[in-house]
Amino acid sequence: MFDRLQKLRKPVGTPEFLVVGLGNPEKKYTLTRHNSGFLCVDELAEKFGFKINKLKFKAVIADTVINSHRVIVMKPQTYMNNSGEAVKEAADFYKIPPEKIIIIFDDISLDVGKLRIKRKGTDGGHNGIKSIVGHLGSTNFPRIKLGVGKKPHPDYDLADWVLSEFKKDEAAPLKQAIDNACDALVLMLDGEIDEAMNRFNS
Repeated sequence: MFDRLQKLRKPVGTPEFLVVGLGNPEKKYTLTRHNSGFLCVDELAEKFGFKINKLKFKAVIADTVINSHRVIVMKPQTYMNNSGEAVKEAADFYKIPPEKIIIIFDDISLDVGKLRIKRKGTDGGHNGIKSIVGHLGSTNFPRIKLGVGKKPHPDYDLADWVLSEFKKDEAAPLKQAIDNACDALVLMLDGEIDEAMNRFNS
């Protein structure tokens, strides 16, 4: 599926899509559940041979080509709760509508290893999505949810849970989910969101 000539391609024309992985920028958060979006776009960069390292729009970004689509790939550096600031700046600059903004983020309602792809939806209590909805004034953006598992028990503090690191036995299912998310993203860029949902939603 992936284009073997990726490294030879240079972005031309206007960016079609904005792909955003959500997370927190400090190194101490790298392997936490809340940084699943960052982990996913890092894997995407590895697969397609680009680097997410240009500082712009309160984020680090890559301007690249994936399956013939010019794409801005972004990791907001605003911390999770203000993710919408970076997304709004990039969307306004490149005139990318919400329907072409794909957000990848963690979901505590799904087990580790599970994915859920949606065309649009509410924030579901996720502060990063809440910020994006607030800044874009729209819920009509596609999203890829990566399961990070439910809290161990109801009284467990939610912030502590999403800022905890994945356990060793979760590494394999997490990697599989991230690989699937990258495959799903390529389908979504090609306009095959129904196919992505049919293949990967669980």
